[in-house]
Amino acid sequence: MGVSDKIMQEHLKWMKHALKLAERSRDEGEVPVGAVIIKDNQLVAEGCNQPIEKHDASAHAEIIAIRAAGKKLNNYRLPDTTLYVTLEPCTMCAGAIIHARIANVVYGAFDPRTGSAGSVVDVFSEPHHNHRVNVQGGVLEEQCGKILRDFFRERRKTSP
Repeated sequence: MGVSDKIMQEHLKWMKHALKLAERSRDEGEVPVGAVIIKDNQLVAEGCNQPIEKHDASAHAEIIAIRAAGKKLNNYRLPDTTLYVTLEPCTMCAGAIIHARIANVVYGAFDPRTGSAGSVVDVFSEPHHNHRVNVQGGVLEEQCGKILRDFFRERRKTSP
């Protein structure tokens, strides 16, 4: 197995874990997004969307995971980590990722409405930031997109 094959296998492994977290948030009535933070191929922290439960607009999966990782590593900076998230980060989350000094972001579904890794804007490529994040989208894109499409389709059926 080549280096790129090994990296892709790691991406698939961790994105599948993030998808399980997205399922958890869906089951709790939240928009189904899950995120994990990895360092040295070990799970550091995880999160799933919780803005409804927490009455907190900032309780996105990425933010929950970043907060948990900071506590676990005793540092608000998370160098040499990779964040896997099932949906392209929004502007708020992209800013938090940059400030946390996360090295890599791997996401599943593209977000044509609020995506801030290139779909609508590309916060990560702004030259004014003093930290660069490597970004890769489209890992398990179909599965990550399907859970969101199904969630919103079901919501439209049940809303008056």
